[in-house]
Order: sequence, then structure tokens, then C-alpha cells
Amino acid sequence: MTGYVYMLASQKRGTIYIGVTNDLGRRIIEHKTGRMPGFTSRYGVARLVWYEEHFDMRDAIQREKSLKRWSRQWKIELIEKSNPEWNELLRGWGWS
Repeated sequence: MTGYVYMLASQKRGTIYIGVTNDLGRRIIEHKTGRMPGFTSRYGVARLVWYEEHFDMRDAIQREKSLKRWSRQWKIELIEKSNPEWNELLRGWGWS
């Protein structure tokens, strides 16, 4: 089963959240609409700024665990490597 590791941010260089899912579009919309109570809704973290697809969910889970151990600066550098302006990446799925 395919898995996705993703990072959400409150704003450019703001609060960062790392998660894993098998349905990225559904999960991000859950964060954006507040159907995911907890950290993301409490801190307004709902902008998809980075994601990575894995063909095996177990690999995605391992990558998520690894990224959560990274320093904040390394996470920022990973995001800015592919998304220097921290743009919302969900636009391709009908969300603006």
C-alpha cells in the first residue's frame, strides 16, 4: 500500500507538523477543516508545504519517525529545497 509522509506549516518558517497517511488529499483536507483535533487545529498548522510518496506504507512510517528526530533547521532546509516560498501544495487537488 502506498504511503505519504508530509509536513504542514502554520506559515513560512512557522510551526511544523509531520504526519503519515495512505491518502494525502483526504488527510490534508481533514486538517484544513478541523476534523483532526489536536496539535494542528490548536496551532493553526494546515498548509501542506512538503510531501514524499512511498510505495510501501512501512517505509513511509519509518521516514516519518526519522524526520521527527531531525533538527528544526534540517526540516526547514528539506522544505526549502523543493518549496522555497513555502507555498500551499494542495492546489493540485482542488484546494486553493
